[in-house]
Amino acid sequence: MKNYVVAFLMLFTIMDAQAQNDTIKKNNLGQNEVKLNAVFLLFGSFEPSYERNLSEQSSVGISAFIPFDNKNFDMDLNYYISPYYRIFFGKKYAAGFFLEGFGMLNSMEQKYYTTSVEGHYSYWDEDVSDFALGFGLGGKWVTSGGFVFEVNGGIGRNFFNTNNDDYYDYSPIVGKFGFNVGYRF
Repeated sequence: MKNYVVAFLMLFTIMDAQAQNDTIKKNNLGQNEVKLNAVFLLFGSFEPSYERNLSEQSSVGISAFIPFDNKNFDMDLNYYISPYYRIFFGKKYAAGFFLEGFGMLNSMEQKYYTTSVEGHYSYWDEDVSDFALGFGLGGKWVTSGGFVFEVNGGIGRNFFNTNNDDYYDYSPIVGKFGFNVGYRF
């Protein structure tokens, strides 16, 4: 009788251990993501992104902003390259609500002015490169097929060229936002 009880207990222990293994969510989609900012395409610019998932709660990535139609995109921004690090708070693998820290190497067209002795102003444009650090937040959703949808926004501050009084319309604050669609592989 004792053998039956021991065998019965071992059977339930094995079934219980198997049931626990079945509840662990596995990531069969891969660690890499490529994305494109869909809203910026409507306004005449191209912003692709690449992201590498480090764990279920963190990832690193890089995005680049390149305008191609200045008629529709009325900004003085020439380009930016922005590496970032994200921490996720969702229950799925590298998805859900996230906080982001980013750096941004950017180039902007700045308008300068000077005042002559007679009190006349003279204006000219010049491209200015700068580097910013900032933070952001957002949300990411991933389908079982690997398609990614993401909404994010962030704000940062440029560190160089901020104390020059000759700038006509320079702001040291930079922003980034996106409605990104992509694929995880």
